[in-house]
Amino acid sequence: MKQNRIDLKFQEDKKLLSIYFSAGFPNLEDTVPILKNLQAAGVDMVEIGLPFSDPLADGPTIQESSTQALINGMTTEKLFTQLESIRDHIDIPLVLMGYFNPMMQYGIEKFCKRCEAIGIDGLIIPDLPVDVYHENYKSLFDQHGLYNMFLITPQTPDARIRYIDEVSNGFIYMVSSAAVTGAKTTFGATQTDYFQRIANMNLKTPTVVGFGISNTETYTAAISHSKGAIIGSAFIKFLEEKGVDRIHEFMKGIR
Repeated sequence: MKQNRIDLKFQEDKKLLSIYFSAGFPNLEDTVPILKNLQAAGVDMVEIGLPFSDPLADGPTIQESSTQALINGMTTEKLFTQLESIRDHIDIPLVLMGYFNPMMQYGIEKFCKRCEAIGIDGLIIPDLPVDVYHENYKSLFDQHGLYNMFLITPQTPDARIRYIDEVSNGFIYMVSSAAVTGAKTTFGATQTDYFQRIANMNLKTPTVVGFGISNTETYTAAISHSKGAIIGSAFIKFLEEKGVDRIHEFMKGIR
């Protein structure tokens, strides 16, 4: 079985930057141009958000971009159609991030098959508990070569973090604070202590920090105790203000 692109990327001797955006935002057909511009600007991995009407982990910026994408006409089927030949242009890891409801509506097995055919490397599903995944869906995901990444927060007990580490592949998504997504300009002592605590656990699965990363300062703080960082809200705001063609400028402002 061929090696997952996420593993290959995480084997590189560098700190990683992953970008999240909502598919179909700002405009319905922007998905592929955004991916091409992100890869050209040197991003290591991209999380493509599957818009949903009730995004429980997302703050106002991502919620609004999801709502606009749905108004624009984005659907699960539309996203799969947009991504059909994406591997002719993109070789970095691609992860779909979304909620379980649209995947169930589409049909879990059918969803996994489409992901495999397109060349999606993994999924992040914030509302799918790790135990439910492990018991009911892991074998299906494995069959289609898909990794499923789980979130931990400062409140996640050590025992559960160990369990998540045990059943994880790819990476663990380390939520920076007990809040929804949204850009911050700096991290306080609480976050730094949390990053250090997780680093000291010596998990087998690499961690990537997300939520609240928006600039060089927060990116640098996040990667000092982890393999990489994920930026979402700050990138979406940039897209809204500056557009798809100036993505390289955003990247220059981070690292």
